[in-house]
Order: sequence, then structure tokens, then C-alpha cells
Amino acid sequence: MSYKDRLIDSLGSFANTFNSYRYIMAIKAAFITLMPVIIVGAFSVLISNMVMDPKNGLASFEIFSFLAVLKPIMTSINYATLSFITIGAVFLIGIELGKINGNRTLFPGMLAVICFIAVTPTTLELMVNDQLQVVKDVLAKQFSDTKSLFLGMFIAILSVEIYTRLERINGLRIKMPESVPPNVAASFSALIPAIITVVLIATFGFVFHRVTGIYLYDAVYKVIQQPLESVMQSLPGILILMFVAQLFWVIGIHGNQMIKPIREPLLLGAITVNMTAFEQGKEIPNIITMPFWDVYMSIGGSGCTIGLLLAVILASRRKEMKEIGKLSLGPSFFNINEPVIFGMPIMLNPILAIPFIITPLVTGTIGYFATSLGFAGRAVVMVPWTTPPVINAWLSTAGSMGAVVTQLVCIGVSVVIYLPFVKVASRRADAAQLAAETGNELGTQPVR
Repeated sequence: MSYKDRLIDSLGSFANTFNSYRYIMAIKAAFITLMPVIIVGAFSVLISNMVMDPKNGLASFEIFSFLAVLKPIMTSINYATLSFITIGAVFLIGIELGKINGNRTLFPGMLAVICFIAVTPTTLELMVNDQLQVVKDVLAKQFSDTKSLFLGMFIAILSVEIYTRLERINGLRIKMPESVPPNVAASFSALIPAIITVVLIATFGFVFHRVTGIYLYDAVYKVIQQPLESVMQSLPGILILMFVAQLFWVIGIHGNQMIKPIREPLLLGAITVNMTAFEQGKEIPNIITMPFWDVYMSIGGSGCTIGLLLAVILASRRKEMKEIGKLSLGPSFFNINEPVIFGMPIMLNPILAIPFIITPLVTGTIGYFATSLGFAGRAVVMVPWTTPPVINAWLSTAGSMGAVVTQLVCIGVSVVIYLPFVKVASRRADAAQLAAETGNELGTQPVR
């Protein structure tokens, strides 16, 4: 077996192991379910600021001034969705991990939320009229939005794992008579494991605070989440993540699914922070977000294959390549590119694999510098990944024409990168066809 084959087998084995890891499966499933919530919150931000805002929105015109009165509706939707991302994630991870562990009820999700709140500080010190006031039994916003996301994920996994193991111990089950309805019996059966789980998690949080002087939230955010956010907000960090995704695509594994457990919490967290800042009229902090990935690094789908399709239509004379290009162009406008990945093909194709890996790294770099220099606006709205190019650039940045121009430049660059490789692939296909036809002709000549 060659080195190349061994490398492909090793990556494939790692991918299968990684994807089958139950915590990864639970996190991926939870964020897929959570995506509509984020998009609803995103569009409430968009409508609030571009339509109902009396200073900068449509409501600034006298004829539409009545719309400003309706702005609190969008503000409440924004609060109900984006300010409770962590609570939703904890609940959904608990449910998904519970299913994987064999519990088909919603209780593991509720238990995870209870345990998360049990380790979260609910007493705040606030300055009111220049006096320090202690407010009890409240949950501060940073404990329900994206700042507590990693703590929530950790507590959800830990609590459900403890509960699942305790539930399997027969001695901890309260057995009810057969006449008792099954749902009531199941509730009593889960009672002792649930009590022990909550007590253990709450005690862990209490002891950690007493010993270290800081809450679990501070430890997880400062030691784990904040460093990861810093890495992901750097150009090298996002380029490495994209490179890994593209590498898995090339060997036949869905690259986006591989990196989703790392990408989603960080990039979705970054866009929710931007949306909140935009809603409050503050400076937008993050350049690299989930829309940044879609707008500049995944134009037409993974590998920016809209550039490949345009290059094929422009430069290739191969009938089969042109047909695949024409058939794939429609889905590509909605960032769906499986037809071109499997039809061209790109997988295990050393000629087309090179630009497939390189192109999003180049376009991502262009998008990063255009945004950091202020030419393109920063993303402040989470739009569905199927939103067509140009439209997604305009919507996600709340109307930045610089972002639209930058994306068009990225599309042009992607065509330029793919073009020479398409020509090489076409020439090789022509040579292979000619050799096959010559061989057939020689094979059919009569022997003398």
C-alpha cells in the first residue's frame, strides 16, 4: 500500500471515529436544531434596524414613521432568541445525548438545564443611585447568551452522563406496582438518580468556587472559550480550520460535518455577539463569523466551486464537463455543490483537488483584509447558508455594498485560480480519450 493510500485510510478512520463519538454527535444535532432560532433572531435584528429604526431605518422617512412604534416587537424577539442561546443549547444537547444513551424522553434536557443553572451565580451586585445593591435570584445575561456556551456544553454532557449511569443501577430505582401508568412509574424510577445528579453537580460548583474563589463560568470562559475565540478570530485560525475541512472533502468525507462541533459554537457565538452589538448601536467586534465563512469562503458551496463551474463553462471543450457544469450551476447558486464534487469529480482527483483546497483560503484572506480595512462591512445578521451569493453578502452585513463588491472580487479570483487546472484536466481527458480510441482502432485491425 502506498503512502498516499495509507494517509487516506488513516484520515478516513479518524473521521469515522470522530463522527461516531457520542458527544460530537449530540453537539452537532443540537446546533442543527438551534439554527432556526438563531436565524429568527437574526432577522428580527435586520428588520429592527433597517425597517423600524427611526434614525437609520425605513422609519426615518416621515411616511413610514409609524413603523418606529413597532420596534419593541422585534426587540423582544431578539431578546427571546439570541439572549438564551446557551439555555437552548444545554437543553438540546441533554436531549440528544440522552437519546444516544437510550433515554427517549425530554427529561435529560430538563435535567441538564437544572444542573447548569445550579452552578451559575444568581446573586448580582449592581450600582443603583451610586449605591451598591445586592440583587438575588436573577440570571445575568452573560450566563444565558454565548459567553456561557462552553460551560453549558460541559455541564450538559457531565450531568446526562452521571444520570444515565445512575439510572442503570437497579438499587436506585423506585419500583411501582404494575397498576401504575407507565409514565408515572418512569418518573418515580428517575427520581433518585435525578436527585443525586443535581446534588453532585451543584456541590461540584459550590466546592470549586470555595476552593478557587472563582465560579465555573469564569474558569471555563477564561481558560477554554476565550482563547479558542481569539484563535478563531485570527486569520491563521480560520484558514487552518478551512484547510482541514477541504482536506477531508478531497478524500471523500464531508468536511463541514467534521469541523462542525468546533466551528458552530465559536462562529455562531461570534455572529450573535455582533447582532447584539448592532441592535444596541455599539461597535461591531468580530470579523470572522458564520456569515463570513459562507460569504467569502464557501461561495457556491465548499471550495468556492462556483468559480470551478464558471471556469468550466468558459474554458473547457469537454462535453461531459460542460454538461456537469450546466447541471450544477443552478444548485450552486444556493451553495449546494454535491453535484459538482461527485460529478466532476473533485474527490481523489489531484488536479482539481489543489484549487479546491487553495481557493477558499485565498478568498477568505481577501474577505478578511477587506473587512478589517473597513471596505466591507462586518456581518451583523445570520442568514441561511442556502442564500444565494451577492444577496447573502448584502443581507448579512445589513446592506454593505463593500461586502457585495468584495464577494464579487472573490468570485472572479476563484475563476482565475480554477481556470488553469480546468484546462489541464480537459487536456488530460482529451489525451486519455485519444489513447483509448487509438487502442480500440488497433485492436480491431485484422491480423496478417
